[in-house]
This record gives sequence, C-alpha cells and structure tokens, in this order.
Amino acid sequence: MLLQVQVWAFMLLQEAETVGWDPRSLWNHMGLLAKCVVFVMFIMSAWSIGVMIDRLMAYNAAKKQSRAFAPAVAGALREGKLDEAVKIADRYKKSHLAKVVVAGLQEFQAHQASTEISGEEIEASKRALERSEAIVHAELKRGVSSLATIGSTAPFVGLFGTVVGIINAFKEMQNQKSAGIAAIAGGISEALVTTAIGLFVAVPAVWMFNYFTGKIDAFDVEMGNSSSELIDYFLKRSQRIAGVRK
Repeated sequence: MLLQVQVWAFMLLQEAETVGWDPRSLWNHMGLLAKCVVFVMFIMSAWSIGVMIDRLMAYNAAKKQSRAFAPAVAGALREGKLDEAVKIADRYKKSHLAKVVVAGLQEFQAHQASTEISGEEIEASKRALERSEAIVHAELKRGVSSLATIGSTAPFVGLFGTVVGIINAFKEMQNQKSAGIAAIAGGISEALVTTAIGLFVAVPAVWMFNYFTGKIDAFDVEMGNSSSELIDYFLKRSQRIAGVRK
C-alpha cells in the first residue's frame, strides 16, 4: 500500500500542471469524510501542543526551583533545623525534590518526641518518601502518554483519509469514463493531504514524548538520590540522639 502511494505521488508530480495545489482549493474539493479526518487530526495536534507547553513549563519550573531548594535545605539539615527545612520545602511548591523531601521530614518529625527512634520509624520515613516519589512521578508523567498515543495513531488516521480519498477518486474516474492519471490526479492529491497532515502531527509528538521520557527518568534519579541521602541523614541523626541520651 505504501509503495502504491509513493508511485501515485511520483506520477502526480509529473502531472503538476494539471493539479491545483492551492490549500483553499484542496479543502473545498475534499469530501466530508476527509474533512472529518483533518478535523480530528487538528484536535490531536492542538492537544499535543497543549501537553508540550504544559510539560515544558512544569519541568523548567521544577528544575529551576530544585536548584535553589537543594543547597538551602542542605544547609538547614546540617544545622539540625528540621522545622526550618520543612519551611524551606514549603516555599518551593513546584520543585519535585521539595515535594519528596518534605514528606520524609514530616514523617521523621512525628517520631522525634519519642524517647528512642527505632529502625521501624526510619522505615516509616522511607515508605513516606517512596509514596511521595510515586505521586510526584505520576504528576510529572501527566499527559505525556497521550503524546505516544497521538504519535502512533495520527499517521494511520491520515492514511485512512487517504485510502478513502483514493477510492473516491477512482469512482469519479469510473463515472467520467476517462482513463489516465490526469483524470484522478486532483482527487489523489487531495487524498494524500491527509497522510501529510498525519505525519506532520505525529513526528513532533513522538520527538517530544521521547524527550519528556528522558526528563522524567532524570527527575526520578534525582528524587531517588535525595531520598537515599535523607534516609542516611535520619540514621546518623538517630544514632547521635541515641548516643546523647545514653
């Protein structure tokens, strides 16, 4: 099928003088089904562009705020000021690191009044960090999977419009009882437009899906490292507290 489409496209180029390539003219000559296909792909394109803009803004904000959050909270933790560390995390609402760290800090603070901080309480803080990581990961991934869906289906939606358009072009040739590519060149050119639009919608969606997937993986690594470092801090702090009380 794809080979046939390429052959028809080459033949259409040979008949360029007889084919009108004005976009408005192509739209006016399209059938109802082809126009519906174009409309569906327009919606898909608008959705993918919206997701791209939203995710780019969210990831840039998360990266920027995390760079400011990391040294600030590290300084507070070195001084043993957990309350100050929580307040710092609350100021960086868009930072993925702050969202994870604050969950562990709050869980650890809940057990500070105890006479002894046991391993189970450290594990509770670890589980709080893991839950927070999962929630933040889902937030970062929101909408990204739709780009994969659009990237994989848009070419087939366009191809569907092309197939229907070619069928209609041959029916028109049969009704006119005339042979030759010139008789159906206009109809085929209109049909091929839907495939071109499908590719135009799909390619950026696939590119951005792969880009966003890489960004999410990097964020996951950063959150995992922060969680591990925070657990190490809790262990060292609990050991110091236990030593002082003895």
